[in-house]
Amino acid sequence: MAKLKLEDLAKLRDEARAMVALREGKGRAKITVHMGTCGIASGARDIMDAFMKELAAGKVEDVILSTSGCAGLCSREPMATVEILGQPPVKYADLTPEKAKRVFKEHVMGGQIVTDYALGLGSERAF
Repeated sequence: MAKLKLEDLAKLRDEARAMVALREGKGRAKITVHMGTCGIASGARDIMDAFMKELAAGKVEDVILSTSGCAGLCSREPMATVEILGQPPVKYADLTPEKAKRVFKEHVMGGQIVTDYALGLGSERAF
């Protein structure tokens, strides 16, 4: 195994900081990938990776990427919720990395809900 140089470590540090900044920053939009056990078993990590790659590729800094536990619909995992400031949240179901890329481009960046994959609009509330 090759030894790491100081420059290699600095590059790794900067990449890790950039990913943390994407998850913790303030922004105009938020993507939440549901990563309960059912979501992870269904491929939620691949969905998270797809969103992270899109954010990094476009150098997007005004979108927050986060995770949550189970969304309560295990049979529809992997799922993600997209929230745009001033608009009701949209829950997307049965995602694949390719579908996640389309949701990112059309909804997060373009403002158009991808109705092909949308499960619901608005927040769940208990009465």
